[in-house]
Amino acid sequence: MTEPVTITSTQPCCGTAAAAEQAGACCDPVAKTEAVAAGASCCGTATDTDGAAIREQVRARYADAATRAAEGSQCGNEQLYADDQRGEVPEAALRASLGCGNPLRVADLNPGETVLDLGSGGGIDVLLSARRVGPTGFAHGLDMTDEMLELARRNAAEAGATNVAFHKGHIEQIPLPDASVDVVISNCVINLSADKPSVFAEMHRVLRPGGRIGISDVVAEDHLTPQQRGVVGDWSACIAGALSRAEYVDGLTAAGFTEVSVEFTGAYAEGMHAAIIRAGRS
Repeated sequence: MTEPVTITSTQPCCGTAAAAEQAGACCDPVAKTEAVAAGASCCGTATDTDGAAIREQVRARYADAATRAAEGSQCGNEQLYADDQRGEVPEAALRASLGCGNPLRVADLNPGETVLDLGSGGGIDVLLSARRVGPTGFAHGLDMTDEMLELARRNAAEAGATNVAFHKGHIEQIPLPDASVDVVISNCVINLSADKPSVFAEMHRVLRPGGRIGISDVVAEDHLTPQQRGVVGDWSACIAGALSRAEYVDGLTAAGFTEVSVEFTGAYAEGMHAAIIRAGRS
């Protein structure tokens, strides 16, 4: 079982300086609460349904994080990985570990398996997966951010990993064939998508029969409405776009997954939790 970890988001509610300047007073917590309660859409809250705008907000934030990690700034949540795991990857991969959990604690990888990491960032979970599936297995990473892909490929070269590949693309349209992977992992990324039904359908499509998912994500308590989640934090901070536990279970079930479970593992923000999500494909 994953040990509880408390993570508190310290990022400004608008995610990027440009967004903060655009939103103005909406970034003040009191003003934001009042505005959202009145039906306004600001600071990337859940009331903002413009998928392209959300995607750009997310891309800009994580491009900046990749650049800072490559330059030596500490951005990551290294405490989520055990000492032996931290010793297996380059320092830059640790600096860019921006997840809310450690999906390898629940994915139970085996030699020879093919793994796909959705939103692979600087590559830490791909590199750790590649070690566990061994030379007869393979680990794919998928990310939409050029800066993260460049960092991940550099980290893979430094680690000497030969059974990995990093692909540019969106998790709503995975650029891999049907039934081509055994395990899908992801670390605090699915909440960033504006089209989660497509993500769930794509995960199911690329999994082989008998395949499984082991995901870390931010999940809301069921009583929080999407609008209330938007008040707690913005989309690129992994809050406004988070699903509730019931929504996660219903969404995966609708996509064809079985034995779906969502387990809270630690506090993330008010009414929000880091969680591990498991499911299988029949």
